[in-house]
Amino acid sequence: MTGIAPDSRWGPVDAGTIGRRQFATGVLAAAGSLVAGCSAGMRPPASPPLAPLRVAARPDVLEVGPVLLAAAPGGGSASILPGGIPNLFEGQVAGALDRFPGAADAAAQAETQLLRLSVANPDLRIVMTVTEGLYRVVARRSAGISSVADLAGKRVGVFERTSAAFFLHRLLGKAGLNDGDIVRVALRPSEMAQALTERRIDAMAIWEPEGERAMRAIGQDAITFADPTAYREFYNLNTTTAVLGDATKRAALVAFMRALVGACRTAADRPEKIWPLLAASSGFAENLIAAAWPHHRFPASLSPALLDTMVAEERWLAVQDGRAPRSRPELDRLIDRSLLVEAGIRI
Repeated sequence: MTGIAPDSRWGPVDAGTIGRRQFATGVLAAAGSLVAGCSAGMRPPASPPLAPLRVAARPDVLEVGPVLLAAAPGGGSASILPGGIPNLFEGQVAGALDRFPGAADAAAQAETQLLRLSVANPDLRIVMTVTEGLYRVVARRSAGISSVADLAGKRVGVFERTSAAFFLHRLLGKAGLNDGDIVRVALRPSEMAQALTERRIDAMAIWEPEGERAMRAIGQDAITFADPTAYREFYNLNTTTAVLGDATKRAALVAFMRALVGACRTAADRPEKIWPLLAASSGFAENLIAAAWPHHRFPASLSPALLDTMVAEERWLAVQDGRAPRSRPELDRLIDRSLLVEAGIRI
């Protein structure tokens, strides 16, 4: 098996938050103030209880791990419901790949769906990148594939109009190919490994752990291709301007983002604390989750690379939709950095 090993290419995990030393100093300073106030016979003012926050997220993707931990008992006042960005709106959402029941105040999903759905819903906002994902193409050597260029003319499983499809587009482009140079086979993520095993496709492009599952299924016949310089997924926490303008919900969202900072540190440093939550949520075996985990990092911040990716991805989506692409300043307005500042999270 060849290809780029994502854990060696990512480098050190950058939590994207206040450093541990700075965080500890703040905690000690706050504790000292509290002791001084109590010694003077003063009682600290009681904080008003936070409103419950409803967060929509797919239960069957590994990127959701920190979200699950942040909402676990003792981690915050948020509740998780299955879904994504469409849950931020009432009724059917035009262009949505799936429709899940329940209304949400925030939603965790990749930047691709934010771009697609914000054309008709320009009040959508990204407030934090929780997870970055590195995708892989998994192919069969026996199909005559030893490089990305060999995908030309081959049957490639792809989940259309998703971040995985954009990843494939970028990877093909770096090899001098375009989307029309392959035989595209539209499949759902859970269908790909079996299709590859049954030789109905020669390769597949999707997020984890489906790539890991496919590799296990075809064994030594597997070859993989990945390139984080071509594309990496930004799995974001999203909301709407209506929520941002509601003082009560905004405070709950800021508190949840602070909880996400700790959850992302756990995801990077002690992921075994999260794997059982993901196994219960997704139905994937823990050993499969553990094997696929190095293909993710957990910044809990907002990277300048997010906007760069959105600009390139917007051009790709605009061609599919038959519309003019939005400008960089227009896309930048879809990113709200003010909550990170309120939460004390370093950008």
